[in-house]
Amino acid sequence: MYPGTFARTTPDKPAIIRPATGTQVTYRELDERSTRLAHHLRDLGMRPGDIVAMVSANDLRCFELYWAAVRSGLYITAVNHHLTASEVNYILDDCDASVVFADAGCAPALAALDEVDGVHTRIAWGGEIPGFADYEDVLSASSSEPLTDQPRGQDFLYSSGTTGRPKGIKVPRPDGQVDEVLDPYTTAFAPMYGFGPDTVYLSPAPLYHAAPLRFCGTTNSTGGTVVIMDRFDPEQALSYIERFGVTHSQWVPTMFIRMLKLPKEIRESYDVSSIRVAIHAAAPCPAEVKAQMMQWWGPVIHEYYASTEAPGSTFIGPTEALAHPGSVGRPLVGEVHICDDTGSELPAGEIGTIYFARDKRMFAYHKDDAKTESAYHPENPLWATTGDIGYLDDEGFLYLTDRKAFMIISGGVNIYPQEAENVLIGHPAVYDVGVIGVPDPEMGESVKACVQLADGYSPSDELADELITYVRSQIAAYKAPRSVDFLERLPRTPTGKLVKGDLRKIYAARG
Repeated sequence: MYPGTFARTTPDKPAIIRPATGTQVTYRELDERSTRLAHHLRDLGMRPGDIVAMVSANDLRCFELYWAAVRSGLYITAVNHHLTASEVNYILDDCDASVVFADAGCAPALAALDEVDGVHTRIAWGGEIPGFADYEDVLSASSSEPLTDQPRGQDFLYSSGTTGRPKGIKVPRPDGQVDEVLDPYTTAFAPMYGFGPDTVYLSPAPLYHAAPLRFCGTTNSTGGTVVIMDRFDPEQALSYIERFGVTHSQWVPTMFIRMLKLPKEIRESYDVSSIRVAIHAAAPCPAEVKAQMMQWWGPVIHEYYASTEAPGSTFIGPTEALAHPGSVGRPLVGEVHICDDTGSELPAGEIGTIYFARDKRMFAYHKDDAKTESAYHPENPLWATTGDIGYLDDEGFLYLTDRKAFMIISGGVNIYPQEAENVLIGHPAVYDVGVIGVPDPEMGESVKACVQLADGYSPSDELADELITYVRSQIAAYKAPRSVDFLERLPRTPTGKLVKGDLRKIYAARG
């Protein structure tokens, strides 16, 4: 199924709503406009397997382009518009995009596009960009005749770059027509979470990230309505849930924390009873945060563990989450193996690198064979990892410890900062926190907490000592911060991922 299916059955139903601008697109409009755009892409000479890119804030036209690509057998690369012009150029050049669509508001990110030799066509929406054709002019000049051949395309996305330069993650395109085969995301998650024609899905995150883009695609593949936020705001999210009767949504733990830290009278003023499924992923969620969300929203909090690479996934529902606090569940796709640095498999309870075993290789890093090979097990070539570490319990439930790249080695002991972060975020003075290792002449690294304070609190040595003591009261002392720095704001991506590389650079420069 795809929007064309519902253009025939429910043509006037909203496919996507953008409340910030008071605009929407129906299934009839989405089908017709994406058909016109698909004709134009073919007239440009694009063929299945070619790459089209978009650099845009959240916009209805992102979906028109997405479905034009998906019904043309193309790869679509959504680029983070917050990047600098040189960073955007790197991705556009690396992914081999020949056609670029852009939001006029993102023009600064495209200031150096002339340096990317492979781009031969540029199209802009939402205003003018010098050298770009007008999107509406392109549509009006293109045919609306039904397409006779619609091979299914695929997203081709780049990692957020929280541990280094963004990596292109390319997976094989599904084999079949767009109305015959579903994308793997929809196949796995739609039946599990109950996506269907009555779904109203709230997407509070940028569409250039995998989960928001794919869950929106799943919603439109099953006849539901997508409500997109321009950017996440905790109270606005609650207002949209009430206003649109949102049934499904997808979050990251940081968003839960922001909503929980709203004043009680604000939280209780909104009706969230329509929510049937609130999905979260992208980072480990503190067990206390999840429990508080379930006390507020009810047993609707579902978690999955996956990645843009999608080598496999786990799933845990609300009942199991309460029985196994901190777990990201048992395998949904693939089989989990925990291995040490030599590749030897570890028993339950021991921490190591997380691998998913599949029946074939599921992804490759674009133009980086060495990186691709490093993601696969040295002795089991169909086992893949994205560098996360964790352990399995005796019942096969997976627990994430941290990213391998974030591990702190202090005095020869491995310390996983997520443990201290999970404790600190529960302190009323802490609005946001990141724990990192900083250079230490005696220990190699020492544990430092970087804290953004909640409203009403001021930095002081006394508060720093209180936070350290608070952590030591709940986890082993050697895992607790030895020092606390108070920052105005922590570097996070728009989806809430902490960019620890930026924090580390600050302290590395200080020596």
